[in-house]
Amino acid sequence: MADPNLSSFLWSVADLLRGDYRQSEYGKVILPFTVLRRLECVLESTKAAVLVEWEKRTKAGLNPEPFLLRKSGQLFYNTSPLDMKTLMGDQDHIRENLFAYLQAFSPAVRDIFECFEFHIQIDRLAKAGLLYLVAEKFANIDLHPEAVSNAQMGTVFEELIRKFAELSNETAGEHFTPRDAIRLMVNLLFVEDDDALTKPGVVRSLYDPTAGTGGMLSVGGEHLAEMNPDARLVMYGQELNAESYAICKADMLIKGQDIANIILGNTLSNDGLLGKRFDYMLSNPPFGVEWKKIEKEIRKEAEEKGFNGRFGPGLPRVNDGSLLFLMHLISKMRPAQDGGSRFGIVLNGSPLFTGGAGSGESEIRRYVLENDLVEAIIGLPTDMFYNTGISTYIWIVSNRKPEARKGKLQLIDASGFWRKMRKSLGSKRKELSPEHIDEITKLFGNFKKVTKDGVPISRIFKNTEFGYHTITVERPLRDEAGKIVLGTKGKLKGKPQPDAKLRDTEHVPLGEDIEAYFKREVLPHAADAWIDHEKTKVGYEIPFNRHFYVFKPPRDLAEIDAELKGVTDRILTMIGGLSK
Repeated sequence: MADPNLSSFLWSVADLLRGDYRQSEYGKVILPFTVLRRLECVLESTKAAVLVEWEKRTKAGLNPEPFLLRKSGQLFYNTSPLDMKTLMGDQDHIRENLFAYLQAFSPAVRDIFECFEFHIQIDRLAKAGLLYLVAEKFANIDLHPEAVSNAQMGTVFEELIRKFAELSNETAGEHFTPRDAIRLMVNLLFVEDDDALTKPGVVRSLYDPTAGTGGMLSVGGEHLAEMNPDARLVMYGQELNAESYAICKADMLIKGQDIANIILGNTLSNDGLLGKRFDYMLSNPPFGVEWKKIEKEIRKEAEEKGFNGRFGPGLPRVNDGSLLFLMHLISKMRPAQDGGSRFGIVLNGSPLFTGGAGSGESEIRRYVLENDLVEAIIGLPTDMFYNTGISTYIWIVSNRKPEARKGKLQLIDASGFWRKMRKSLGSKRKELSPEHIDEITKLFGNFKKVTKDGVPISRIFKNTEFGYHTITVERPLRDEAGKIVLGTKGKLKGKPQPDAKLRDTEHVPLGEDIEAYFKREVLPHAADAWIDHEKTKVGYEIPFNRHFYVFKPPRDLAEIDAELKGVTDRILTMIGGLSK
């Protein structure tokens, strides 16, 4: 649990900023200062030894870094004799001294402060006459690991991140996924591996290609630690937004994780963890975001590398890059013979059904279903995320399906599992209670058909049930006299010419014989029709809502009439009352 004294201390800093800073900007000051003070406290006991070592190794003309890391006993160090307390002794030069102190950190830590754009805030605080006051507050709070454990510190830091994300609501959703959604995804990810993960000394990797502020990695780590305190989860991530990246790295550092595995940049156009494979992956990529800016790089990879790259199956339309992230994650799966992988990704509705047979989207669905990679798709309630109210779906994808799931896909409609939040945050008005999360996890884990109050909530299908052939049905062109026009050259010579205006397409389920379907469904209505077999294509779509649709018969007419009469009578009575 977060330390209440620490939380109230951090809000007392916010009081100092009020007036000079907007509420949504508090995080730009409080987060980097919290990180700075924590790192300083962690390094305190080895600081003197590090300074001696630094002097010794630089005099000898050696690269001091490996020696300094060994002396500090951490994954970082600082070579300045200054600290927050000594900064307080020279009020007039606090700005210059603080800059010098930050410059003395090891490169990975300097990178965090640069991505926070901390130098801009230091200048701004100095101009407002607040720098000394804010620094003094932080100099006097004890953030030593003996006073505040890594776990407590992580919780406080996350509370701050969440608080500031809520305050700057307009962009929160881009970099911040609600905890209830993450908890559900993490549960679904680990539920089938409970036995394997509770063995002593287990080491597993977890990757998030759209890491944001690191929430998914954090919850994944917490969950595994609860299951098995001896297990080690190595975190990997990449993030496009510099501030979110800084927060993610700072959070990892505070929790004692190696931050070398967290990369800044665009995952799709510049994969910072090329060639790496992972045990588990989680992602909440931006919904429906176009990929025009990186189109050149993506198309180049698709054309030049094909299935040796990430985008072999096909490319979605430029106005929605969601499925690019799905394919990116598939490319990061460990081969099944090396233990395989499982991942969860949140997508909006369009990847389920957008695009007809032969389109990029349909080809990507075809690839994942024909390769038996999707375990389940779970429909979530609307209004679950900070920046959108639309329906969202969690896809659970694995290349090591348990025997019972092979060749099958489970659809779970969890859209009715929610409680109203006490206070809305952006578009988020609904949340999953721990009981909801457990229930959805059980529905997934039990892998059975389930109906509740006559309404289906879990259904199981064969992968092939989502496939179809699109056939092109042609009708002959006729002249004004109604006679069939025959072709005069090429393939159509002597054969009826098709009339483009009468051309139609039909979807024939994959398991069904095309000719039998045609005879049954088309010929009785158009005896002169034929199929142009050269145009036949295979398509896949997952019409999620159709599988959970329950027909409600219309009410009896007499009942509706009686209700209308009652309403009319009431209106007449009211009008009568008004005219008195």
